[in-house]
Amino acid sequence: MRRAITLAKKGLGWVNPNPLVGAVLVREGRVIGEGTHEFFGGPHAEVNAINAASGNVAGSTLYVTMEPCSHLGKTPPCTDLIIQKGIRKVIVGMKDPNPLVNGFGLKALKEAGIEVTVGVEEDSLRKLNEIFIKYIQTGKPFCTLKTAMTLDGKIATVENASRWISCGDSRKFVHELRQKYSSIMVGVNTIIYDDPLLSNRRPGKKNRDPIKVVVDTKGRIPVNAKVITENPQLALIATTGQMDLAKKKELERLGVQVVVCPVKNGKVDLSFLMIALGRMGIDSVLLEGGSTLAFSAIIDGIVDSVISFIAPKIIGGATAPTPVGGSGLPLMDEAIRVINWKYRKLGEDILIEGYLSSP
Repeated sequence: MRRAITLAKKGLGWVNPNPLVGAVLVREGRVIGEGTHEFFGGPHAEVNAINAASGNVAGSTLYVTMEPCSHLGKTPPCTDLIIQKGIRKVIVGMKDPNPLVNGFGLKALKEAGIEVTVGVEEDSLRKLNEIFIKYIQTGKPFCTLKTAMTLDGKIATVENASRWISCGDSRKFVHELRQKYSSIMVGVNTIIYDDPLLSNRRPGKKNRDPIKVVVDTKGRIPVNAKVITENPQLALIATTGQMDLAKKKELERLGVQVVVCPVKNGKVDLSFLMIALGRMGIDSVLLEGGSTLAFSAIIDGIVDSVISFIAPKIIGGATAPTPVGGSGLPLMDEAIRVINWKYRKLGEDILIEGYLSSP
């Protein structure tokens, strides 16, 4: 199963909004076939493992990270092929939370006389597929807030200089994150001050660029911003009725998608936006800034997890921005706790990961 998990990770960034799945076929104590769900709409891991098998698979044992599907989707049901090939036993890491599959695949296999075991390395697999699990159960994207700050809690200097706070190893890790998530979200001030590409740049690897979501209440984004001039078809501006109509038409002419959202507390209604993104098939959001947007996202309850890089640097400045700005919470008792957290060293930096408790 651990080998199957390793295989599943090969699909990171390519299978969204489907789950990451790996499969291993074993016969007489020897691995005879391996498979990965490689890309959205492509053959499932079980099918690839069977097709790659050396010799007859009848009587073999299939290890698969998630319950095989039993319904006709973009591909035929995996259970039909497993039964047809005479596989004797199926070891399943976790049940599929998709209501179209949940339990039905296991039932089909058992009714065909196949021995089925469920729940091997399940905790690891639920972590691996946390994006898929939330998306398939709620229709909303899984959202991670990513921050990088100095030891004294600053994300930029008093002159808004922010390159580079984190070290090279941390920046490489961020691009691995960008491969994993379907979209990157930033506020318009980040675009105005930094003009980032928001692309995925992993040296020596095949990359998939995420959708670039810019939250821009009043339509202040410059039309010559890099997120627009570079691959405008991947740019999505989340705005409100406060955007000038001529500006909206110009952005759409350039190939940018504009989503008009309701106003909440004078800003884009982020809860509405997340529902809209989910309906577009966007299963995950990497929220990269700025501080005002981060606070609104936390208070609106759209953030599921946090990833924070802390660099051993001090820049000071009473007005220098911090990772989370906004109006703030008045009482310490109201602080939103980070739970199930862990930390590790990454180059010169400390990386802290955790999940938010309910606001």
